[in-house]
Amino acid sequence: MLDPVTLAQELIRRPSVTPADAGALDVLQAALSKLGFVCQRLPFGDVDNLYARLGESGPNFCFAGHTDVVPPGEGWRHAPFEGVVENGTLFGRGAADMKSAIAAFVAAVARHGKPNGSISLLITGDEEGIGINGTQKVLGWLKERGETLNHCLVGEPTATARAGDTIKIGRRGSLNVELAAMGVQGHVGYPAKAKNPIPPLALLVTRLSARKLDDGSAHFDPSNLCFTTMDVGNPATNVIPGEARARLNIRFNDLHTAESLIAWIEDEVAKVVTETGAEISVTPQISGVSFLTPPGAFTALVAQAVESVTGKAPEFSTSGGTSDARFIRQACPVLELGLAGTTMHKVNECVPVAEIAALADIYAAILKTYFENPPK
Repeated sequence: MLDPVTLAQELIRRPSVTPADAGALDVLQAALSKLGFVCQRLPFGDVDNLYARLGESGPNFCFAGHTDVVPPGEGWRHAPFEGVVENGTLFGRGAADMKSAIAAFVAAVARHGKPNGSISLLITGDEEGIGINGTQKVLGWLKERGETLNHCLVGEPTATARAGDTIKIGRRGSLNVELAAMGVQGHVGYPAKAKNPIPPLALLVTRLSARKLDDGSAHFDPSNLCFTTMDVGNPATNVIPGEARARLNIRFNDLHTAESLIAWIEDEVAKVVTETGAEISVTPQISGVSFLTPPGAFTALVAQAVESVTGKAPEFSTSGGTSDARFIRQACPVLELGLAGTTMHKVNECVPVAEIAALADIYAAILKTYFENPPK
């Protein structure tokens, strides 16, 4: 039997900080090849990706994830890329997010054997980065080949306490906006000869912050708008600056689109410009759109498989940040299910080895149930 903890250790020992692969996909490909997978390495730009498939017929159940990790930081009790097990806990960058989940899925496939259909893995090295040369490009490659994914499970650390206790059935969207107010620099003693950009920008920040976007919806928490910075870059005490900038992020639910929010912000900007005579530009960047895999046959199948292993029904959630599920949802129904995310991105990232074993059991149960009665 394939030991998921051993495989997780081997993956952690490859310091695959985005976009470096450092041999992590080599380790995974070797394990999958032994199980009979046909593996395709798909480099795009500076990112290496892997698509592996076992079987040729449908349905095609896909497991998606990433081998890239965030930088380790300082202050670890064990070296971040050694994969040390101490007192039943695996330490290392990627232990929770999400090399252990990948290892657990591979172990589940080894236990399940060849399916009545196909099992595939879509693994990227660009999830923790800007997400341009990873999952999006692989999905495009699959579409060009006419290859279909019927359902997908992403192994992100979705649990709150125990493996499988929470299933993400969707995610809020994410919109970043930079606001730049332009003025005329001058001496503070002669304000009439200058044009201070700070007051109109502050007025705009106040108005945008004051709006309650919504009260939430059936499956989503309320949307929220947060300003993340307001900068002038002025070291002098006697100079009116010529420019002021602010940045905000909106995490929005299914009551909004990125386009509707951008239109609202631009309308508020226009009002402030009219009132103050300021010059203010708006630069939006859409990081992800809101999406939902509605409760139905697929969610019920996964939830029942989890309960058969843990004895407890999982919660459905749409909380948290973004993930590559935002891209996959365009190809097929997608859910996210993994380990607890308590230590992800933190120093001393770790996960109990018993939790890795439990997750492998959950994934094996999902595969068994799925191929016995695939959801429509």
